[in-house]
Amino acid sequence: MEQAWLDELREFIAIPSVSADPTHRDDVVRAAEWLADLVKRSGGEAEVAPFGERELVLGEIPATAGNGSAPTVLVYGHFDVQPPAPLDLWESPPFELSERDGWYYGRGIADDKGQLYTLVKAAQLLAQNAQLPVNIRIACDGEEEIGGHTIVDFLEHVRVRTGARDLHSGIYGGSALNAIHALMQTLSALVAKDGLLADELRQGRAHLDGDELHSAEMLPSGDVLLDEAGAAPLDPKAGAEFYIRTWSEPSLDVNGINGGKPDFVNTTLPVEAQARFTIRLAPGQEVRQMQEAAEKLLRAAAPAGAELEITRENAAPPGRMPPDARAIELGLDAFERALGTRPLLVRAGGTLPIVPALEEKGIATVVTGFALPESAVHSPNERMRVEDIGRAVAAAQELYRSWAELG
Repeated sequence: MEQAWLDELREFIAIPSVSADPTHRDDVVRAAEWLADLVKRSGGEAEVAPFGERELVLGEIPATAGNGSAPTVLVYGHFDVQPPAPLDLWESPPFELSERDGWYYGRGIADDKGQLYTLVKAAQLLAQNAQLPVNIRIACDGEEEIGGHTIVDFLEHVRVRTGARDLHSGIYGGSALNAIHALMQTLSALVAKDGLLADELRQGRAHLDGDELHSAEMLPSGDVLLDEAGAAPLDPKAGAEFYIRTWSEPSLDVNGINGGKPDFVNTTLPVEAQARFTIRLAPGQEVRQMQEAAEKLLRAAAPAGAELEITRENAAPPGRMPPDARAIELGLDAFERALGTRPLLVRAGGTLPIVPALEEKGIATVVTGFALPESAVHSPNERMRVEDIGRAVAAAQELYRSWAELG
């Protein structure tokens, strides 16, 4: 990787654009400005445009080759990052790009600053050599990691109240409702049994087709992936059913529970508890149907006497691109030329509402990247292989060249 590239990437990573932390609000804007400047240095135009309470980076790098009727390629990525906590688990400062043992380390190197950088850099190199055969349109946001209006998950917030005040367990224990217990009982209706959600939450899902099943057979087994991630299998069949569950089944995760005073020794029945959970929709499912089904299950499971408050925070539909779309076929060819091997088409969960939005308009979309399962995305010591920066740039260049055929 050229030193100039490394210097640019180091600058981008150094901006602590943590969208979830209000104290880093200015840093998110600074990352947007840095990205807009990169687009301008690439021969294009760009601006940081207000969008609700956040910003988008909107820009364009015009084609420098062709007959004047070049097709347009939309490049999406996000310039915000996850919080780096817990800091004590990082082996190097999270916002200082570090290299060791063939990997680059830093928050955002894999998700998504490093990936986004390679897409713009590829366009820049082609444009500088008068070889860019497509118009590049940039549309990137700084809120992907916090949901906002750009989330594919269906988020709910549940609050349970069981009385007027906390109660002494020695006097009321075993007789009065405990809010945390009531919340646990309520949430149990949504938790997967044997890896599958309740039938009401599985309606409408699109099953895997023959090509997708073949792709799954070519990939490492689910047992290997779970082991490499240091994850405990959900149940004995989790490894064997890994791709079916993660590609074609919805999933639900309780992301956090608040209630009581867990930091203190106390004998109290808490009166209130709350939880946030997310539902990952499978292709073919509808947001409203899932919302209604989840709420019905929660209310049916809540114990008598518990007051249940449910708040939907945000949502977006799932999306699935037809694998035989011309843009995708050209993309497969491009990656094979750049990397020497033909990629597999797989499904993957992700907070990218732009995908179903484009699908609805009939615009084929390729979602790709060079992070690996061991890249520790969203975790301490996030990393990306050194060799993959150059490979990603080369693959993106081939993509842009290939898509010129769509004009």
